[in-house]
Amino acid sequence: MQSMRLMAGVVALAACVGCADTMRDNPPATSPDTPVGTTGSTAPREPAQVTGSERNVVPVGQEMDVRLQDALSSATATAEQRFEATTAVDLMQGDNALIPAGSTVRGIVSSVDPAGKIDRVGRLTLAFDQIVVNGREYRMRALATQVFESGGIREETKTVGTAGAVGAIVGGIIGGLKGALIGAIVGSGGVIAATEGKDIELPAGAIVRVRLDSPMQISSRQ
Repeated sequence: MQSMRLMAGVVALAACVGCADTMRDNPPATSPDTPVGTTGSTAPREPAQVTGSERNVVPVGQEMDVRLQDALSSATATAEQRFEATTAVDLMQGDNALIPAGSTVRGIVSSVDPAGKIDRVGRLTLAFDQIVVNGREYRMRALATQVFESGGIREETKTVGTAGAVGAIVGGIIGGLKGALIGAIVGSGGVIAATEGKDIELPAGAIVRVRLDSPMQISSRQ
C-alpha cells in the first residue's frame, strides 16, 4: 500500500512539473478585456504609452484616465450639461509626453436618467469632445469605459508628501486611489449606471477611463 501511495505521489509531481513547463513555454494570452494604453484594470499610477506608431497621433481605441473636476449626479445633472476633467497621468510616445498629466478635457452629459419609482436605477452618459494640450485645443471623440474612486485631494496630498504636493496636484498626479467606484457600472455607449437601485453619484476627483472613437493629431510642442 505504501509503495502504491509513493508511486502516485511521483506521478502527481511529474504532472505538476509538466504543467509548469507548458505554462513557461506557452504563457497565457493577455485578456481581451485588458484596457489599452493604461495601467491595466486598476486605477492610474504611472505614465501610459500610446498604442499606435504614427508620430504625434493618438489612435482610435486608445484609453486615457481623467479626473473629474466637479461632481456629477443623475439626480441633478441635465442633458447637454458641460463639465471638465484633467488627465491623470502622462500619455507618452516613447520619451515624449504627447499629452501631459493635468491637461484639461471637456465633456458633455449626453443623456441622463434619474432614479424613479418605476425604474429605480439612475444613469449618466458622458461624452468627451475636447482636450487642451500645452495650451492648444483639439477636438476629440471619446466615451467612458470605467470609473474609479479617488481618495480626494486631501488624501492625495498625504500620499505624495508635503514637499511635492502642490506640483503633484497641479500636474494631475494621483495618489490615494481606492480602485473601482462602488455602486457604478459602465455599459455600452458610455452609460454609467447605478448598481444599487439609486442615482449614480460621481464625486469630484473620481477617475473616468475614456476610450477614443476617432484619432487625434497632436502638434509637436514648440
